[in-house]
Amino acid sequence: MTVRLSDEARQRIAVFEDVTGAAARDCLVDEDGDRLVFLVAPGEMATAIGPDGETVRRLEERLDAEVRLVEDADDPEAFVANALAPAVVHNVTISENDTTVAYVEVAEADKGVAIGADGRNIEAARRLAERHFDLADVQLT
Repeated sequence: MTVRLSDEARQRIAVFEDVTGAAARDCLVDEDGDRLVFLVAPGEMATAIGPDGETVRRLEERLDAEVRLVEDADDPEAFVANALAPAVVHNVTISENDTTVAYVEVAEADKGVAIGADGRNIEAARRLAERHFDLADVQLT
């Protein structure tokens, strides 16, 4: 599936790669622009985060926005689990009926983490899953 990036997303990815030295495959920009979600190439999360989160903090300062990182994956189940991290995901089931939906079992104590403030985390997971795996929805069970 081909993902189309806006000019703003491309610019933010260029800054991300310059500051972190890691590769980003996608960037979601919140409507108000104060939060960015970068899809990081597999195996490059440690580079993107940096020692004690120093690299991510530098990136946030440079972009003047909150930054969230999601590690890319080859299959939709692992992808959705990564998109909801740091919530503990026990299982992801992909159901293909009229639409394709990911049903996610999350530890009860981590449901709030998976949803995020104002639903921001689950919404980012939904947007990324739609863009990269054509999933119509991500639902917590």
